[in-house]
Amino acid sequence: MAHAAITDVKEKQHLARERFARGAAELAGARLDPFRVWLEDWELSGTDNKFPWYLAIDTREFSLALELLPLKDPVPQGDQGLSRKSGESGNASYYYSVTRIQAEGTLRIGDSLHPVTGLAWLDREWSTSALAENQSGWDWFSLQLNDGTDLMYYRLRDKENNTDPYSRGTLVDAQKRIIMLGPDNVSLEPVKWWTGRGGKRYPVVWNMRVKPLSRRFRIQAVLANQEMDLRVRYWEGAVDVIDLVSGESLGRGYMEMTGY
Repeated sequence: MAHAAITDVKEKQHLARERFARGAAELAGARLDPFRVWLEDWELSGTDNKFPWYLAIDTREFSLALELLPLKDPVPQGDQGLSRKSGESGNASYYYSVTRIQAEGTLRIGDSLHPVTGLAWLDREWSTSALAENQSGWDWFSLQLNDGTDLMYYRLRDKENNTDPYSRGTLVDAQKRIIMLGPDNVSLEPVKWWTGRGGKRYPVVWNMRVKPLSRRFRIQAVLANQEMDLRVRYWEGAVDVIDLVSGESLGRGYMEMTGY
């Protein structure tokens, strides 16, 4: 299964598509040397197992072709890459992030082709477990600040939508120093909600306080309707990061959450 989405802020539209395929007849798969991960003609690949990587996504409504070059090294999340999600045995994932990647290429929306350049983010997580029985969902943030700082934080929620003690994250500063984050380091307050087509509610504006940075942010969706209305329904899309005190723009990011 693969999902792809484009948020067109100017036209106020969010386009999301999905594909399913089995590994039979090499319709989908992963290969290390040369590096290639693919599902039909959607693929992420490299040459001689080296950077840059190349991303190619093509649908009837949109397409994306990017060259990707990491600007920071991979960051192992959790305990050297083992990210525990609860106290239950086996409820964990292996998880790493590449928090700042130079991206350049072309984007097509409908019949219009646009050259694009900017920053990308790669999260790689794999496991065989789901949420613990006392957990109801999550809120995940990846933020790239203008001063070179990158922040990843996922808030696991219990059945009462309170912060689970296994919520975790990382800060990577401009000098590539890493600070691990726990629920005592980050506080989140939903400010504005949006209701999706399936009836689920999503916070699309948050106040966030990050103690190691001694700052408070407002995280605001660039478009409220960025619900992934697919076989698995959730919200995932682009956000602005704004200083809560001065109103200054601090950066951009991405947010993912399950519905409330």
